[in-house]
Amino acid sequence: MAQKLVIIGAGMASGRLIEHLLDNDPNAYDITLFNAEPRGNYNRIMLSPVLSGEKTYEDIITHSDDWYAENNVTTYFGEAVTTIDQDAKTVTSKSHTVTYDKLVIATGSAPFIIPVPGKDLSGVMAYRDLDDVNKMLAACDKKNAKAVVIGGGLLGLEAAAGLKEQGMDVTVLHIAGHLMERQLDPAAGHLLRKELENRDIKIHTEGFTKAILGEDKVDAVLLEDGTIYEADIVVMSAGIRPETRIATDLGLHVERGIVVDDGMQTSDPNIFAVGECIEHQDQLYGLVAPLYDQAKVLGANLLGGDEIFSPVEISTKLKVTGCDLFSAGDFAEGSDREEIVFRDAVRGVYKRLIIQKNIIIGAVMYGDTADGGWFLQKIKDREDISELRDTLIFGPNFASGAPSDPLAAVAALPLDAEICGCNGVSKGDILAAIEGGADSLDAVKMLTKASTSCGTCAGLTAQVVQIGLGDDFVLPEADTICKCSDYSHDDVRKLIISKELKTIPDIMQELQWKTSCGCITCRPALNYYLVCAWPGEYVDDGQSRYINERVHANIQKDGTYSVVPRMWGGITTPDELRAIADAADKYNVPTVKVTGGQRIDLLGIEKEDLPAIWYDLNEAGMVSGQAYAKGLRTVKTCVGSDHCRFGTQDSTGLGIQLEKAMWGAWSPHKFKLAVSGCPRNCAEATCKDLGIICVDSGYQILVGGAAGMDLRETELLAQVTTEEEALELACAFYQLYREGAQYLHRPYKWIAKVGLDWVKGQCVEDVENRKALAGRFHYSQTFYQVDPWAERASKGKDAYEYSPLADFSKVAAE
Repeated sequence: MAQKLVIIGAGMASGRLIEHLLDNDPNAYDITLFNAEPRGNYNRIMLSPVLSGEKTYEDIITHSDDWYAENNVTTYFGEAVTTIDQDAKTVTSKSHTVTYDKLVIATGSAPFIIPVPGKDLSGVMAYRDLDDVNKMLAACDKKNAKAVVIGGGLLGLEAAAGLKEQGMDVTVLHIAGHLMERQLDPAAGHLLRKELENRDIKIHTEGFTKAILGEDKVDAVLLEDGTIYEADIVVMSAGIRPETRIATDLGLHVERGIVVDDGMQTSDPNIFAVGECIEHQDQLYGLVAPLYDQAKVLGANLLGGDEIFSPVEISTKLKVTGCDLFSAGDFAEGSDREEIVFRDAVRGVYKRLIIQKNIIIGAVMYGDTADGGWFLQKIKDREDISELRDTLIFGPNFASGAPSDPLAAVAALPLDAEICGCNGVSKGDILAAIEGGADSLDAVKMLTKASTSCGTCAGLTAQVVQIGLGDDFVLPEADTICKCSDYSHDDVRKLIISKELKTIPDIMQELQWKTSCGCITCRPALNYYLVCAWPGEYVDDGQSRYINERVHANIQKDGTYSVVPRMWGGITTPDELRAIADAADKYNVPTVKVTGGQRIDLLGIEKEDLPAIWYDLNEAGMVSGQAYAKGLRTVKTCVGSDHCRFGTQDSTGLGIQLEKAMWGAWSPHKFKLAVSGCPRNCAEATCKDLGIICVDSGYQILVGGAAGMDLRETELLAQVTTEEEALELACAFYQLYREGAQYLHRPYKWIAKVGLDWVKGQCVEDVENRKALAGRFHYSQTFYQVDPWAERASKGKDAYEYSPLADFSKVAAE
C-alpha cells in the first residue's frame, strides 16, 4: 500500500521532487500538495520575461492542473498550512486536514522588507511570485507612472528592466558602490550600469533609504542624503530570507534556515525539507541548480536510497534582454591571487579571470558570455591551466593557441561537463538521450530539460546535440511557423491560396507537416489563415483557438472569467447600465470595472455561469465586446462636435459606424481603434492600431500605433474629406493587414516589415484596390459578424466544451 506523502509548497524544488518520484516509482506514494499561492508549479526563473512582456504566465507553467490530475497528485492551492501535529502526523489548512507518513517542507523564501517608515503603504511590493508581477503590471497602466526599485541585485535589476519595458519611469536604489556586488567586480558593475542607464533606467548607488513617503499610498522615496524620488510603486528587492515559520512552530532545528542533513532530513526523521527554506552545512541556497540537486537526492532517499547532497560550484546570469552577464566562483582580490583581464571598450566586452596557483577560482564576464560554461567547468574541475595561460582569456576556440572549429571545443568537453546549470544536465546526459532515441533538439530538451529554464545555455545545448546527431542534426529556423513545419508564416499563407488548401488536415498533408495533428503554435495560426482566406467556405475550428476565444471571455489568474459587453463607440444607455447592474447582482460579480476602452468589465465570473450571463446581457440588447479576441476590441471616442466646443466632426458617430462595420472580424492580433474629434486628441488616437483625428477639413487616418509593451506613435496613412472615405479606407487597411500579417503580429510589426509606402500604395493610391480590399472585408463580415455569446448561450453548459488546445488527436481522427 502506498505511503502518504504531504508536500508543503508547490515551487520548483518540490515540483522536481514529484517528477523524480513519479519517474522512478509512481506507486510508492499517495501525494498531497499544499500551496499558499492559488496555482501550481511554474518557472519562477522566467518571471522577468513575463514582467517585460516577452512571455505570458501560460508560457512558464511547469505543471498544469491537468498534469497533477493525470499523475494522481491531490492539490490544495490557495491554502496555506496553518498547523502540523507531529504526534498525529497531520497537516491542516483552512479547509483540509491530511495525514502523512512522510512530510516535505518546501516553503521557499520570503522577501526581506527593509524596516523603514512607510514600508506598509499601498504600492509597496516585493518581487517574488506571479502575484507580485501582476501587481506591477497593473501599475504600468497609469500614464507616466514612476517606479523605484530598492535593490540592485539580480532580481531588482530584472524587475527594473521589465518595468521599463512596460513604459514606466524607473529608478534603482542600491546600497553598495556598484550593482550586483556579490556577483560582479566594480569594472563589470560599471558596464552593467552604463547599459541600464542607456535604457533610461536611473541608477543611484550608495543610496540608503530613509523612508517611504505617502499617506494612503506611496508617493516618493526619501534617501538618507535628502534625495527624493517620486514613485507610484516601490519594489523591494533587498534580499530574501528562508521561510521557516512552520518549522519553527514545530520545534525543528532552525538556524538561518531549516537545518537538514546530507539526505535532506530535518531533526524529525519523518520530516524533510528542500529549496530556499533549508540550511545545509551552514549554507543557504537561492539559485535553482542546487535546489534541483536537493530534489534529486530527496527523491532517491524517499524511495529507499542513500544519496548525499554535495553542493557544486554554480554560476549567475542576468535575464535581461541585451545584458549578457556571467559570474562564477570567487572573484575577490587577495595577495595570493592573480588575474587576467580583457577589455574592449568599443564593444562593451569585459572578462576577468581570478587565478590561484594555476587554477581558475573565479570568472566575471560582461558583453560576451559565450565561453562561460567552459570557464565554469574548469573552476569545478580545479584544472591546471598553466599550459593555456597565454590564450586562456580568449576561451576554448583559442585553447590550443590558434582559432579552431567552435564545435571542437565542445566535443573535447568531458562527459560530466555541465551544460545546463539550472537543471543539472551534463554533456553525457544529452548524448545518452540521443543514444536512447532522441532525434532532434526539441526531443533532447524534452527528455533532459536542458535549456528549458532560463534558456541561457541554449546555444551550448544545440552544439552538443549537433555533435551527437552529426549529419542528422537540423537546427529549427527561427522564422518557421513552428517546429512542426519547415515553412514560414508567409509561405503557408501563399500556399493556402495557390494550392487551394481549405482545411487544416489538407494543409498538413500537402505541406508534409512533421506531426499528425499540429501543436498549440501552428493550429491557431492555420485556423486564422483559413478563416481569412476562405470566408463562407471554411468553418471556424473552435478547438484550434486559445482558451479565451474558446469560452468567449478572458480567464483570470484565479480561474474565473471576465465578461465585457460591447458599447458602441463608448456610448451606453440607462437600460444597458441597469442590465449590467442586474447581472452583477445576479451572478455575485465581485468586481465591476471601467476599462481603458470605455467599456464595463464584469470580473470574477465562474465558468459555469458564462452561458447564463451571456443570455441575460443578450436579452438586454448587448453583445460580446470580444475583449478576448484576436480581432476588433474597442473603438474609443471623445464626445466630438455634438458636445465639445473644440470638436470639428462627429467623432462619436463615426466611431459607432466603424465599430458596427468592423466588429466580429478575426485578425492576426487584437485591433484597437480610436476617433478624436479634434487635434487635442482626447481619445488618444495616436497610439492605436488605427486612429482617426478629426480636423476642420476632414479626417486624418493614422496607423501603426501601440501603447502596451512597445510604445509607438501612429504614422499618417492619408487624409480624407468625408466619413464615407474614412470608413472605406479603415476597412481596406484592416483587410490588407488581415490578409498579409503574420499571426500574433500587431499592425506596427507588419508595417515595419512591408513598409508604410507599400501600404499607402495598396490602399490609398490604388483606388480600385482599396475598394476591392474593402469589398473583401465586407464580404467576409457577412459570414463572421455573428455574436458568439448568442450562439454559445443557446447551447447551455456545452457552450464552451471544446477539447483542450494541446490535444488534437480527436481533430486529427475526424
